[in-house]
Amino acid sequence: MTPTTVGAYLRDLPPDRRVAMARVCSMIRRSARGVRESMRYGLAFYELDGPLFALESGRRHLSLYVAEHEVVIKHKDALAGVNANRSFIKFSDLNRLPLDVVEKIVRDSVAARRVRVSQGNVPTQAELLKLWAIKEQAALPADAVKAAAAAIPAGASAPVVAAKATRKIADVTPPAKKEGAPAKAAKALAKAR
Repeated sequence: MTPTTVGAYLRDLPPDRRVAMARVCSMIRRSARGVRESMRYGLAFYELDGPLFALESGRRHLSLYVAEHEVVIKHKDALAGVNANRSFIKFSDLNRLPLDVVEKIVRDSVAARRVRVSQGNVPTQAELLKLWAIKEQAALPADAVKAAAAAIPAGASAPVVAAKATRKIADVTPPAKKEGAPAKAAKALAKAR
């Protein structure tokens, strides 16, 4: 199951990444009063009048996506792993997170967001996902993706791959409405065999 809360997301991480991620999440909540925390696209999102930050735990790194692009540029020289084009910071050493610099980025981002809100110039979620190069397809539950990949035969053509992947994802995705009588009868017959 894909975690639906940041707490569940943290619980599922290995201990070293869990500690590093929890420290950054805690610092954001403490330094950016009024942010709303949620899970979307497999990322911990922090919102203040729209998305402001997103955090991702990679295998050997922690990534911080920042909505306020000018803040990232302002602090670019203070941090390694900054991709100013994508408004993204990658922390490779989880034992030595520069929380003091990250806290400045968080506080400056909140101030910049408040100015944007007063000007009516807040970026949309779609604009930020494009800036951060996050694809909405990445939000599919891991079980659905694994099931779809397992069903694709080696050497299959692109249309066959797409059709099988779509069918498999539909098979593992819970139905949106109740099953009708024919579907219930088919299930009962399958169980009886």
